[in-house]
Amino acid sequence: MAHQVCIIKGDGIGPEITAATQSILHAAGVEIDWIEVDAGLRCVEAGEPIVPDRTIQKIREVGVALKAPMTTPIGKGSVSPNVTLRKRLDLFACVRPARSLPGVPTPFEGLDIVIFRENTEDLYAQIEYMATPTVATGIKLISEYASERIIRAAFEFARKNNRRSVTCVHKANIMKVADGLFLRTFQRVREDYPDIESWDTIVDALCMQLVTKWRNFDVLVMPNLYGDIVSDLAAGMMGGLGVAPGGNYGDGCAVFEAVHGSAPKYEGLDKVNPMALILSATLMLRHLGETAAAKAIESAVERTLIKGIKTYDLFGDAKTSEFAAAVVGELKG
Repeated sequence: MAHQVCIIKGDGIGPEITAATQSILHAAGVEIDWIEVDAGLRCVEAGEPIVPDRTIQKIREVGVALKAPMTTPIGKGSVSPNVTLRKRLDLFACVRPARSLPGVPTPFEGLDIVIFRENTEDLYAQIEYMATPTVATGIKLISEYASERIIRAAFEFARKNNRRSVTCVHKANIMKVADGLFLRTFQRVREDYPDIESWDTIVDALCMQLVTKWRNFDVLVMPNLYGDIVSDLAAGMMGGLGVAPGGNYGDGCAVFEAVHGSAPKYEGLDKVNPMALILSATLMLRHLGETAAAKAIESAVERTLIKGIKTYDLFGDAKTSEFAAAVVGELKG
């Protein structure tokens, strides 16, 4: 029986990497009934909200979506389609794996971490205002409820996937109330997981340690802002945003995405790396129970890289479509 999956083809280079990813999923033998839904710049240009209600309703109904990058219009009052999706679908857990890949040169050999970023609160709750004409104020919102569910999600993932440790990342030494609540919640929740090693660290110390002692870390859990920064640091360690997958999980649905931008200057050039969306699709396959297909695609991607077939960001000359065709060839091999 085919899986139903909503697809957001995105803006800029989005449709190109979407086509590449869909061809690989088809070659892997996964039956998917794709349901295209609208979001992004095309909706704004048509006079609609950047994420229309019908799109939210359809993703809720189906439960799974694969999303290519979208463009946020520039200007006062513009809202991010990504933030809109996360908030309206209550996708509270942004999960970003980062691991070194064969064929992708990096000083961080043996990197293998998973970042759990709380997705709904912190400074990204977008509660900000002008206190006076010359003073802007932003509210850092941290609740025990949201903290506990992201922390439990990290521990449950670690237990299910035989990961050895969970590290809480915070700045409670300075922000004793907000980050203090997040840390205290972690300290309470970890008592329910005595089989998993756990400790906490300050976010600035973590950034230093990640690039010097990356093998010491496994699963990391943190509030929204730190998660945004640290996950991009980890993406750089594994080879760049072009190879970094991501998934956003809620209680009722999940949205998987390439975490890079829509790169409009490359639109139509068949140039960009589709790996981020391809690997995000393998996260989606695992979510759907198609673990064997996910492993097959990941292995095919690695064999393609080892053969030197890479896009420009990895110092190769393969086009988007050529890289995808090579992965398809490995799958059919």
